[in-house]
Amino acid sequence: MADAGTHPLDSFSSCELSDALIKLGVLHGGHIPDIVCQLSGDDVSVRGPAYTVQMVKASDTKSPKLEAHFVDTIVEGSVVVIQAPRELHNAVWGGLMTAGAQSRGAKGVIISGRCRDIRESAAAGFPVFARGRSTLGQGGFTRASAVQVPLAISTNSAAGPPLFPLPQGLREVVVRPGDYVVADCDGVVCVPADLFEELAAVAAKGREVDEKCLEDIRKGLGVQDSFKKYRGK
Repeated sequence: MADAGTHPLDSFSSCELSDALIKLGVLHGGHIPDIVCQLSGDDVSVRGPAYTVQMVKASDTKSPKLEAHFVDTIVEGSVVVIQAPRELHNAVWGGLMTAGAQSRGAKGVIISGRCRDIRESAAAGFPVFARGRSTLGQGGFTRASAVQVPLAISTNSAAGPPLFPLPQGLREVVVRPGDYVVADCDGVVCVPADLFEELAAVAAKGREVDEKCLEDIRKGLGVQDSFKKYRGK
């Protein structure tokens, strides 16, 4: 994780950022469902600018092909964000990729897809967040088609449909190169680059209100009365 103070959003959790995004009218709160930490421990987290990678099926002959392995193009200080075809069950990240990404100064990886070689990533202290795991590698299943392109990742949960119908423009979280991404024990959130400063102010206000609520709740005021006092509801 980056040192506190190096980015206006560095001190906020995924939940605080989602709450702030909702207050700014982003109804999905930037949340990408069903991606969780694959390493043990609730204290594992990663945050920073997104370095995006689009995966396609290996049988796809129409999508572009990269001249270099995508890991070899990663920018120092970034968080790798990968989108893989959701219907496939193979991993798109493993131990060798962790080694390569670390050597290039990557902070961690967030995968809309599967990973493997978890022990190797854990031993390296490299945060890996993914939808699941697989014994299968990429060979014959998937390939990287593009880097540093927008990724439109569905907000639909694998467990079922959304709790409420979202407008067309909010049915996906679009992760663009340089957007701020954070993954922690509560989930994964993406913040568009053009909202950094405004969101930091909203998130700071939200934290202040919650701290006041917590103080009064601990004194016995009650959740309802504390919310009404500080949140106005």
